Amino acid sequence: MRLIDVVTMLNVETSFNEEKEVPRTTKVLKEFYGAGLAKKKYATYIEGEQEVLFEDMKQLLIVSDEERKDIRGRTGYMKIIDTCKQAQKDGLQWVWIDTCRINKESSAELSEAINSMYKWYANAELCYAYLHDISLDTWTDRIERKDTPKWFSRGWTLQELIAPKGVDFFDQEWEWIGDKAELA
Repeated sequence: MRLIDVVTMLNVETSFNEEKEVPRTTKVLKEFYGAGLAKKKYATYIEGEQEVLFEDMKQLLIVSDEERKDIRGRTGYMKIIDTCKQAQKDGLQWVWIDTCRINKESSAELSEAINSMYKWYANAELCYAYLHDISLDTWTDRIERKDTPKWFSRGWTLQELIAPKGVDFFDQEWEWIGDKAELA
C-alpha cells in the first residue's frame, strides 16, 4: 500500500507556494507491506471530483511548471493538502488517498487493492469523510432536506463507515461535523 507522508507533502506544498526548488528525489508516497503497514497509524480520505491520480503524484516533482499548476489547481489536490493538514492536527504521519495510492494501469495491483480494501480501512486509525456537497449550516438542517450527501450513495460507503476505528465527517470547508459514533 502506498501512503502519503503528511509532513513531506505539506513541506512540498509550502515550497511550491514560496517558489522554492523541491529536490526531484523527494518521496511523497511511500510503499508499505505486511507487518510494516500494520504498525502505521493513518487516515483515509474519500474521493470526489477532479482527483489526483497515482501517476500525477509520481510526476508532481518532475513535470513542467504548467503541468504542476494543472495538478495543483484540481479540487482533488486541495483535498489532499487539507487532508494532510487535518491528519497533522490529529497526530498522524500517514494518509491513504484512494485515487493516488493505486496504480490503476496494473490490473494485478487494482485487483489486490479491491480485495484488500476492508482490511486497509480496518487498520486505519481514522477515516475522514469529506462531504464536498454539504456545508455545516445545511448539515444541521439535514432532517428537513430531501437530498443526501453524495458520499452516502457511493459503492464503498458501507465498508468505509464500518471498518475503521473512527470516521470523522467534514463539510466542504473542512469544518468538523461529527464522528460516526456521535452521528449514528
